[in-house]
Amino acid sequence: MKRTTEGWGSGLLAVLIFSGSLPATRVGVADFSPIFLTCARAVIAALLGSVCLFTLRQPWPERRDIVPLALVALGGVVGFPLLTALALQHITAAYSIVFIGLLPLATALFGVLRGGERPKTAFWLFSIIGAATVAGFALYNSKGGHFTDDLLMVAAILVCGLGYAEGATLSRRLGGWQVISWALLLSMPCMAVIALAYLPARWGDIHLSSWLGLGYVSIFSMLIGFMFWYRGLALGGIAHVGQLQLLQPFFGLMLSALFLHEPIAWTMVASTLIVVLCVAGAKRFS
Repeated sequence: MKRTTEGWGSGLLAVLIFSGSLPATRVGVADFSPIFLTCARAVIAALLGSVCLFTLRQPWPERRDIVPLALVALGGVVGFPLLTALALQHITAAYSIVFIGLLPLATALFGVLRGGERPKTAFWLFSIIGAATVAGFALYNSKGGHFTDDLLMVAAILVCGLGYAEGATLSRRLGGWQVISWALLLSMPCMAVIALAYLPARWGDIHLSSWLGLGYVSIFSMLIGFMFWYRGLALGGIAHVGQLQLLQPFFGLMLSALFLHEPIAWTMVASTLIVVLCVAGAKRFS
């Protein structure tokens, strides 16, 4: 019972941390370029992760782990942060969070494709309804010129789902926090070079809020959140604690309204609610 309670507590804390990622990114891109923000957060997190790996003397990954780690890096370290940062230059964090409701579903879909499982017909039905809801939301708001940003968010969800699926499989052998740390370390040389190439021209023009946004996505979103998340899954069970991810869109909307003072339209809440219900249904029949 104690392990289960600790698992739920750790998982809930991780979801709260992840819920602040998009609002923090929205703040960060106000002064930093999306490319610099993406690369800088990866380098900072990689340095911290490296300290943990080498201090605790973790064994090096095997050669067969390199490709899966590269996919984890492609999805969680590069793809999702960069694509969302590009989109958040023009859309609000609250608007983007509607798409985040599809992330658990995208992860499940890649898990099905990678694992060769054959889910029930209801799984695909819920998947289609959830995707159609997000598509309808995007079309309803397309008059605001968000088509390109919508595509960026969809692409971000897909690559992140792939990274999550690969990471979940690999963590069974390497451990959860070790997977994200090794993926960060693998990508660090390339990310460091790109970060140097996109350094801000005028450091004095960067506001404190942007520095705080960079710090949050580097330390919490990219590293600490994963540590709590995988600990929660290990203690409380993947199937049970994983359901907490369904709360992330709602926490994100609340944080966007509270800290960014962004308006929350009824279409955002309704679309998010439908998507979350579809994800819960899809998981039930997967």
